[in-house]
Amino acid sequence: MLSDILKQNKVDNSGVRFDSTARTALAFITLRDDGEREFLFFRHPSADMLLQESELDINLLEQARIFHYGSISLISEPCRSSHIAAMRIAKKSGSILSYDPNLRLALWPSAEAAREGIMSIWDQADVIKISEEEITFLTGCDDHTDDKVVLDKLFHPNLKLLIVTEGAEGCRYYTKVAFVSTIDYQTRDRIYILIYPQLYPSQTPKMFL
Repeated sequence: MLSDILKQNKVDNSGVRFDSTARTALAFITLRDDGEREFLFFRHPSADMLLQESELDINLLEQARIFHYGSISLISEPCRSSHIAAMRIAKKSGSILSYDPNLRLALWPSAEAAREGIMSIWDQADVIKISEEEITFLTGCDDHTDDKVVLDKLFHPNLKLLIVTEGAEGCRYYTKVAFVSTIDYQTRDRIYILIYPQLYPSQTPKMFL
């Protein structure tokens, strides 16, 4: 059903794989009184967890202009190896690697496993989007606004753009030469601002390159 909906809305679903022995992972999201989200997951095992490297569509990966991924697929095998293989294929083909760690501690065996898993591929990404909570978790620094900590611990040499979401306050982003704070705006605009400098370098300030 979900695959058909994608197709009906003109989304290419040629890379979708099916597993008749596993469920489709679901996430139920509720809003707390303070506006923050809470998650309840339905998986174990879900089809994505069982993805084999042999099931990857190599041609599709080689044609991708942007390869976007999270860290949940790094939690267990065989999905972890498949994720890393797909990432390498895309990178070798010149794709922009976009990483949203999307920390979900409840899915990891431990906090340390989550931290190590998330950071294990950190230096491969061209673009990274993280939250203030994830800054604290990954750096161990309680002050998620400390720019020096963010740059020293999270901005690797090959990174083009690091975006930090700040909830209702909007977001800020770091490049090799500057950081900028912004006001809140629509989610679709956040995504567009994230990918635009990477897709159109000829029209982009040098700070993004």
